[in-house]
Amino acid sequence: MNPIVNNLYTVNERIARAAERSNRTPDSIELVAVTKGRSISEIQTILDAGVKNIGENRVQEAQQKYTTDAIAAPETGFRWHLIGHLQRNKVKTALEMFSLIHSVDSLRLLAEIARRSEERTQPVDVLIQVNTTGEASKYGLNTDDLLTFMADAQAYPTVNIIGLMTMGQFSPSPEENRPAFALLKSLSEKIETEQFPGVTMRYLSMGMTNDFEIAIEEGANLVRIGRAIFEQPI
Repeated sequence: MNPIVNNLYTVNERIARAAERSNRTPDSIELVAVTKGRSISEIQTILDAGVKNIGENRVQEAQQKYTTDAIAAPETGFRWHLIGHLQRNKVKTALEMFSLIHSVDSLRLLAEIARRSEERTQPVDVLIQVNTTGEASKYGLNTDDLLTFMADAQAYPTVNIIGLMTMGQFSPSPEENRPAFALLKSLSEKIETEQFPGVTMRYLSMGMTNDFEIAIEEGANLVRIGRAIFEQPI
């Protein structure tokens, strides 16, 4: 078996077991295969193996891949996700490619997405990135500002807020990120009780190669995994 396909099988098995531990079905968890730095042939391999979501960190790199006939066509049946930081001057290009933007972290960015979506006469699905670890090096809204942000976001009805995203710490111990993931779940529940018009908490995007099982146990239903798929396991 191709090593990438074998790794993908292992990842899906781990997702299934984590889902069962959290009393959910495996098909309630969506895998976003992170393809930053990966070749077209590697991407084609995972698509052929059934991956339905691919995630890119940078608009420019994604654009180079998106224009490749082999993987660009809509009928290929998968979705492009932007999981990295989005600059406002790249919004127009991003909206031409991505089905879901995970990393909205300011009202100015949301406003630019709304402006561009109005030009395209197409609503845009986004997640709001929250800094649940308190690290200054990370993007994301401060947890204390989230409810105010959601209220202010009502001014931009062409942007559909359908969940939250966070990143854990880069730590050798996945358990250290459990509180950050539990916090995001708690925040999503608070937002649901507020019943902001047009806002849903359909997705919690959290968990990467080193901590995705912990994230699933704490409520993630979108996990962003690259190294565990494309690199040889240790």
